[in-house]
Amino acid sequence: MTTLGFLGAGAMGSGIAQRLIDAGHDLVIWNRSPKSIAPLVAAGARPAATPAEALKPDISFSMLANDAAVEAVLSSDAIGNRPDRVHVSMASISPTLADRLSGSFSDAESTYVSGCVLGRPAVAAAGELHVLVSGAENAIEAIRPYLDIIGKRTWLLGDRPSTANVVKAAVNYNIIHALQAIGESVAMTERQGVDPALFTQLLSSTLFADVVYTGYGDIISRRAYHPPGFTVALGRKDLELAEQVARVGGVTPASLPVLRSVFDAALADPSLRDGDWSVIAEVSRQGLSI
Repeated sequence: MTTLGFLGAGAMGSGIAQRLIDAGHDLVIWNRSPKSIAPLVAAGARPAATPAEALKPDISFSMLANDAAVEAVLSSDAIGNRPDRVHVSMASISPTLADRLSGSFSDAESTYVSGCVLGRPAVAAAGELHVLVSGAENAIEAIRPYLDIIGKRTWLLGDRPSTANVVKAAVNYNIIHALQAIGESVAMTERQGVDPALFTQLLSSTLFADVVYTGYGDIISRRAYHPPGFTVALGRKDLELAEQVARVGGVTPASLPVLRSVFDAALADPSLRDGDWSVIAEVSRQGLSI
């Protein structure tokens, strides 16, 4: 049994933390809302009163919502000066922030690793995530046993932590395109009398037999956007991260302005903004102005 720290018990973090508990590890967990960690404490985790307490173990993980949340939680005061630690941030954050955090942990004689994940909450709970990892090789070797509990495959992307954040932003940019393409093609066929469930099954059973078209195609065909596995606001945040990555690389994605308008239209609509991020398909289906 190893003592591990964990910060963040949202939909994704809870599933990941539960995997580590079930594997027999002593988990010290912190969350902004103590109520959210109650099921994990009941399962054997120990609550931390502060982020600093959850960052004390030799190895710790965090799964937080965005740049603002990560900066607030992983402050210099929370990091402190304890040497020889490894912290793994699993959040989808900007590469710029990842670089700053890497420096902050280095100043504290500790090591920062980016370990972004691909998958929804049910995938996290099943330990079937794909984990995108970048950072110092020795630190990655130290955390590898825990990554094997969390996910089914670890993708090693280099020794600069922010590289994993670049790749995660690019992957999510592809997912967003798929959501928009499904929404537009469902709108085209549905208005000609084709059952959306049959059409999305056709897509995922023939030329697009992958988890995005299978999973999100089903959600979109049934309009099963609640409860959200990943919110529209978080999707808009990830689109912005992709835009930042493109800008740094001197790339001008032709479709990005349209996708930004689609997300903004969904966020402006009270009937859509609280749904799963795949609800952006409704912008096309309902003919909303962008």
